[in-house]
Amino acid sequence: MNAVQLKQAVTISLTKQVQETAQAQASIMLEGFAKTQQNVQAAQAIHPTLGKVLDIKA
Repeated sequence: MNAVQLKQAVTISLTKQVQETAQAQASIMLEGFAKTQQNVQAAQAIHPTLGKVLDIKA
């Protein structure tokens, strides 16, 4: 294997590793978003009118 082929092989390997890491991080992030969304919906169910109306006196 010459130097060019070795460089290409290393570059491809590193690219695959970076892609796999990014996919894993994206999956974790999406799971976190889903949990946050569930928490928001649960909080809204407990207080369905909380924060929707503000009484302001001048």
